[in-house]
Amino acid sequence: MYSTLFLVHKYSVLLFLLIYLTKTALLLLNKNELLTKVTKAIKIPEMIVSFSFLASGIYLAVNNPLLGTLFWIKLVCVFVSIPLAVVGFKKGNKILAALSFVLIVGSYGLSEVHKASLKKAYKADPIDMSSENTILLGLTVYQKQCMVCHGENGDAGLAGAANLKNCVLNETQISEILSKGKGSMPKFNYLSESEVKAVTAYIGTLKN
Repeated sequence: MYSTLFLVHKYSVLLFLLIYLTKTALLLLNKNELLTKVTKAIKIPEMIVSFSFLASGIYLAVNNPLLGTLFWIKLVCVFVSIPLAVVGFKKGNKILAALSFVLIVGSYGLSEVHKASLKKAYKADPIDMSSENTILLGLTVYQKQCMVCHGENGDAGLAGAANLKNCVLNETQISEILSKGKGSMPKFNYLSESEVKAVTAYIGTLKN
């Protein structure tokens, strides 16, 4: 469910940006007649995209354990931009419309910065490689990198995380997911081969 809505949110945000880029450009270029036609033509699709954008965003926010200050700034930008856009396009006010678009783009940028900061935080938290016990090393990796979403027992399911108690993937498949990410799960391609093997072994201990 989370992964599906993550994709819905991702593409609805891009469509939302495209719609407002088009409308803002037409307004700034004084193409008022064309703007009126475009606005009427995309009225229903725009409502659907806006609803998908906001509804999926709210769901992801409620079910995401990795929220930070940047997220709340992004949220404020989005909610401030909406009334500015409504008034700006209704009154033909170029300044308000442009400001609304800047806030929307800014919120998207903050989202990307937030993702990058999370990845940097993961990389900045080194794994202790001193343990010769594979399971203990796997537990260390799991606690630092995985537990925030999968939970202590692997079945928390936060942010769309899979239930590891029911995991049927082999080591190669798990390694690929860790390297490339999947759905809302970020890439952990900075983990060493021994760390991947260790966390894979530890995941095996969580299975029912």
